[in-house]
Parts: sequence; C-alpha cells; structure tokens
Amino acid sequence: MAAISASMVKELRERTSLGMLECKKALAEAGGDIELAIENLRKSSGMKAAKKAGRTAADGVVAVRVADDNSYGVLVEVNSETDFVARDAGFLAFVDTIADAAFAGKQTDVAALMAGELESTREALVQKIGENIGVRRIELLEGPVVGAYVHSNNKIAVLVALTGGEGELAKDIAMHVAAVNPRVVKGEDMPEEVLVKEKEIILAQPDMAGKPAEIAEKMVGGRLKKFLAENSLVEQAFVKNPEVTVGKLAKDAGADVTAFIRFEVGEGIEVEKVDFATEVAQAAKGN
Repeated sequence: MAAISASMVKELRERTSLGMLECKKALAEAGGDIELAIENLRKSSGMKAAKKAGRTAADGVVAVRVADDNSYGVLVEVNSETDFVARDAGFLAFVDTIADAAFAGKQTDVAALMAGELESTREALVQKIGENIGVRRIELLEGPVVGAYVHSNNKIAVLVALTGGEGELAKDIAMHVAAVNPRVVKGEDMPEEVLVKEKEIILAQPDMAGKPAEIAEKMVGGRLKKFLAENSLVEQAFVKNPEVTVGKLAKDAGADVTAFIRFEVGEGIEVEKVDFATEVAQAAKGN
C-alpha cells in the first residue's frame, strides 16, 4: 500500500473541503491516488466536483499582446524556478521581448521563435540569474473582436474572441474567464469523454440506488444539464453582474463568444514534492 503523506491529505482537504480522517481514508482506499480518491468520494457521497489541483510548481509569468484593431492577440508563458526571479526586472524585460516577437510574427512555435538570437539571450539570462528559464507555450487567437485580461500578479491571462461588440466587452468577458475558469464556451463544446465520466459518477451516487430506469435517466439528464451550465462560459452568471449570464451580456451588445484561451502559470506541471524536514535530512546525509 502506498504511503499517505501529510501533504497528500492536505491537498485533498483543500480540494474537497472534507475532514482530515475522511480524506486520509479515501487516499488509503485509492492507494494514494488523489484523483481516484476524489472520484470515489463523489460516487459515494454525492460531493460536487472538487477544486482543480494547484499544480503550479513552475513559477514565472504570463504576458499578452492584442492588436490595435482587436483582430488578434497572443498569449505567452515564460517560466522561472522561483517567484523571486519572476519579479526580476531582467526576467520581465526578457518576457516582454518574447511577447513582442511572438506578436509581431504571429508565431506560436516556441522552437522556431527561439532559434538564434532569442535563445542566446535566454542562455545569457540563465547564466546571470542562476536559475533555469524557459519559454513554455505561445497561443494565438484571431477573430472579428479579440480582447484580453491579465490578472494583476501576471499569473493568469486570458484572450477572448467575439463575433461582434467591442474590445472592452471582450476584456470584461476575459476577466470573467480569469476568475471563474470555465471549461468550454458552450455546452455542446464539452468533450464526450468528460460527459461519459460525469454520467458514471452521477449514476454511482447513493440517491440513484434502486431508482427505476426512466427516473434515473431523468435525474442524470438534469444533473448533466446543471454540470454543463456550471462549466460553460455563456451559461455562467457574469462576475460583475450576476443578474445576467455571459451569453446574455454578449447578446445584448450584438456579440457572440466564439473562443477563449486561458493561461495560468505552471498549470499541469508536476514536480516531486519533498517536505522541508526530508529535504534537510537529505542534504545532511549528502554532506
């Protein structure tokens, strides 16, 4: 059986808001697999979807550029090892250089962008600062109207494309995306595998037991509809005015949301977690 560490229990508690003993038991039953533990908890208790993993192990910043005519925008993520370096003036100047170059050439291929002078600049900065620095990803979004929002700490940035309206509306919707983090623009955009998994979880919940097939199907349909509304941008209550949905906000302005791209520094990057006591012990052993 996999060892259940205090950090694993802490992460599960933060993501589910459940008690320590319940989280520890769920982890033990799942062999230490946090995602499986969450899935099992949802099946057994009807718990709502858990918060996303806070896997921001890599530090750095995101940057955005939008054309003056709002016809396109570019998002860039550049990573450092620590937040200290992510606030360094030299590092931030390098990020600006990368964002400007990607924007000017509508370039999303990191390797192609970095070939030559920019890679030499990166290597020189690594030597000067003493930390690894890397350009992780670049995305381009085009549309009749593109707007952007960057959170004040430069850790989250969003591009939104509309068929109508103005850049300020796109910026407002981008701010909503930064705060709420929807999965898709519209319900029909949700991947089929996500719906299949959600239906499996709903059917395994305690209040579904023993229900006639037709009743169970109606309950599943209702809960899937709610799941889609909660995770689809146009169905969500607008953060600046919860009385209207994002879709209604856009429609009233003669617009429609067609796409969004959201970058959060370090999302999806995993590193080995070592607690401080273990790290000290390993250092002492090495000496």
